[in-house]
Amino acid sequence: MSTISIQVPAIARVSAGARSASRTRLRLTARGRRVLTAFAAAPVVAVLAFSVFAGGSALASGDQAANVQFQTVTVMPGDTLWSIASTVAPNDDPRDVIDDIQRLNNLSTGMIQIGDEIAIPVEYAR
Repeated sequence: MSTISIQVPAIARVSAGARSASRTRLRLTARGRRVLTAFAAAPVVAVLAFSVFAGGSALASGDQAANVQFQTVTVMPGDTLWSIASTVAPNDDPRDVIDDIQRLNNLSTGMIQIGDEIAIPVEYAR
């Protein structure tokens, strides 16, 4: 039988200088930070630019606004929207008249106060 002897170790030893070089951390320079910030801000800038240029046509200029004509009624003590609707349009369904009055006056509820000026659509004010 023969034997083999190995004189050199199987694992190479790494010196201290080479060990620190293999564990370098990522460090950003000032230029790198600016580039990274620009890449991160690019989608935000693109969306903002698109909304500015695309949303410009939706401005409320009043050029295309429908001309709404109405008369006003002053709310007296004891008046309700139902009584006003029944008075101004006795031949129409009061619910439809109330709905039109609320829409015209931008009323979210049927609550009105004494002395309020309520706009009545001209189609009902005869």
